[in-house]
Amino acid sequence: MSTPSTADRLRALQRDDKWFLSCGDGVIWAPPFPSSLHLPGFWDEALVFNHTISPLFTVALVGPDGNPLPLSQTRRTWQPHRLSIEWRAPGDLALMEQRYALPGGQFVSRWQRSDGSPWGSGDTAHMSLVAYTAQPGDDVAEVLPLEQPPALSWRRTTHDRRDAASSIAMTLAVDAEVQRGVVRLAAVRSEGNTTIPSWTATPFWESWLRDSQGGLKQEIGLQGISTSGVVYAAVAVPLNTVGGPDISFSIHLNPDLQRAGSKSTPHAVRHGDADRDPAAPWIEFYDSFPSFSCSDPYMTRYYDYRLYGLRLNMLAGNSGNVYHPAVAEGIAYFHVPITYSAQCHMWETRWARDPCVARGSLLNFLDHQREDGSLHGRIYTNHMQETDFYHANWGDAVLAVDAVAHDVDFLQRGYDGLSRYANWLDRTRDREDSGMYDVVNHFETGQEFMSRYQVVDPDADLRGWSDGLRLKGIDVTVYTYQLKRALAIMAGLIGRATETQSWLDGADRIGGAIMQSMWDPEVGMFSDVDPRTMSRTGVKAGVCFYPLLTDLLDKAAVESLVSHLSDPREFATPFPVPSSSLDDPLFDANAEWKGKRHNCPWNGRTWPMVNSHILEGLLRQWHSGRRFVGDLAGDMLERFIKMMFHDRDLSRPNCYEHYNPITGHASVYRGIDDYQHSWVNDLLVRGVAGLEPTSRGILVDPLPLAMDHVTLLGATVRGRRVEVHRSGGDITIVIDGEKHHSQVGQPLEVPYD
Repeated sequence: MSTPSTADRLRALQRDDKWFLSCGDGVIWAPPFPSSLHLPGFWDEALVFNHTISPLFTVALVGPDGNPLPLSQTRRTWQPHRLSIEWRAPGDLALMEQRYALPGGQFVSRWQRSDGSPWGSGDTAHMSLVAYTAQPGDDVAEVLPLEQPPALSWRRTTHDRRDAASSIAMTLAVDAEVQRGVVRLAAVRSEGNTTIPSWTATPFWESWLRDSQGGLKQEIGLQGISTSGVVYAAVAVPLNTVGGPDISFSIHLNPDLQRAGSKSTPHAVRHGDADRDPAAPWIEFYDSFPSFSCSDPYMTRYYDYRLYGLRLNMLAGNSGNVYHPAVAEGIAYFHVPITYSAQCHMWETRWARDPCVARGSLLNFLDHQREDGSLHGRIYTNHMQETDFYHANWGDAVLAVDAVAHDVDFLQRGYDGLSRYANWLDRTRDREDSGMYDVVNHFETGQEFMSRYQVVDPDADLRGWSDGLRLKGIDVTVYTYQLKRALAIMAGLIGRATETQSWLDGADRIGGAIMQSMWDPEVGMFSDVDPRTMSRTGVKAGVCFYPLLTDLLDKAAVESLVSHLSDPREFATPFPVPSSSLDDPLFDANAEWKGKRHNCPWNGRTWPMVNSHILEGLLRQWHSGRRFVGDLAGDMLERFIKMMFHDRDLSRPNCYEHYNPITGHASVYRGIDDYQHSWVNDLLVRGVAGLEPTSRGILVDPLPLAMDHVTLLGATVRGRRVEVHRSGGDITIVIDGEKHHSQVGQPLEVPYD
């Protein structure tokens, strides 16, 4: 079968219920609940890294008398690289608007007449297109006119959720074939604080010239007795002066956050910028990853949708405190690097041709490591205050990146920083030397509001981020075990083998505690431990399956965990895996905690983060020879993917924070779609295509899914070009042009040497 082009893959994601656009560098337009989507341009808020800024601008079609002509939206379609909107004006005038985002923090609203007629002909001959904005007066000191392209420029102060200020340069420009001087620019100050997107609310409506020429009164000056109120700015194009078919309005947002010593320079708006192909950077990004397709249309579609989500939330390096390219956890206030999700991004982006994002996801945090060895939970672009802390499985993530793209320098940096981090965990989170590690507030695990904390502290849900509870967490302890195992391996790879045994001894101590103190042989399940009594809490949660990630379990233990995952009274919900067991006394599928719906409850919702961990664990058990997990893992993966489609509609993929485990409904009430808080594509590459890079060679061993065909093209593993083709049960792997053959269920490993 033919392989679709990258442009075809982008077109396949087209839909009419989405609007997010990204510059691919940390600046995005993704308002969770837009109020002005029915209007032209970009009035709703944008994000410049972690700083929200609004409004941007809207566009009005203005008649010769200065009155706006009503525009009705007749159709809207979205693809990752653009939003296309058809408009109707009186007189059956049809217009097409293309909205898109370009690298460098630029948002473009590009206009054409739908029938291709010249702008200056017919009814439009005496009209103008006007882009305008309304900025908070106290935040704008002056507005400066620019000649080429015609534009207005100002600097705006914004504050993030920690009340840290940032100065952002904003430039509203037009790009069209017009003679010099015909574009009119205006900026005035107005008392009042209403920034509604209405042309008749602006001072320009009343001051529109009433003479034979008509048009915007060219006036730039922010006089007044105070700065309070609103600064209105407008750029107007008389349509009878336009020679070409396109008129592009754009706003450029430049936070001037270049890292000290960086050779890069701030992006400046140039004539012709807005005419750049908005699809080109998306195609380049997609082509930097392997392409994946299979006979399951949901998996095929979701793979490409996940690539969209990664680029949507991409952050450029050399930007303030974000030294290296990385991926933000999501939109809104999640649009920063966060440790809990950075581990996920390392798994996902390790498959890129250049794994700089995978490495940068860790290095950003190591570059800001505290003196005591702990890590910040978030990295804000222009400050490091109130950054919180989250636990993460750093050890596994580093080894995963190294398995695909070996780099001694990265291992060295990772080893140095993570050694300090492991020592900090030992000093502060296991003072009893028990081999089990403390959780001190319910937010730091990324899993708040659930029984596992209440059982040791009835007020755990009231403490917020303040320390107070103590819980020997099964998830945190597994992470630390995996970290010390990974450090032992890393020590050997970077020439510090004399340190290997110390890490192995530490891991053995933790492993012993996991199996002796956290494993309940009667229940056949792991749980947290109450440090006051050193007894198991018995709370059954999704994290209790995280030991599947380790090498500690015998066959019987794995079988027992599989039975719990398969039990409809506990974790076998239609859309797996609930964060708390169905028989938990505080279980709720509807996101309610003690009678109130919460933003992020973990007392029963299905979280993609938990699914990623459990599927990863099952996949490791499958590769270790526990073939009995294959059917469960394959079934879970299929249902996991289908859950992330609204009403199982193939045209409407999503990725919300959490879902109803019974109905599969997403947490749309949060508005936080495209939340990169899990890993999916890596599981598709390894679980469906079967491509598993190891330290010894390239293993191909897919899960026993019923597939007519699977194709993985363009993968790179340690410098080798790899393809995987499956037809029914037959598998062909091509490594640097050399073919190898196998069957599903028969692992094939090709050594590197």
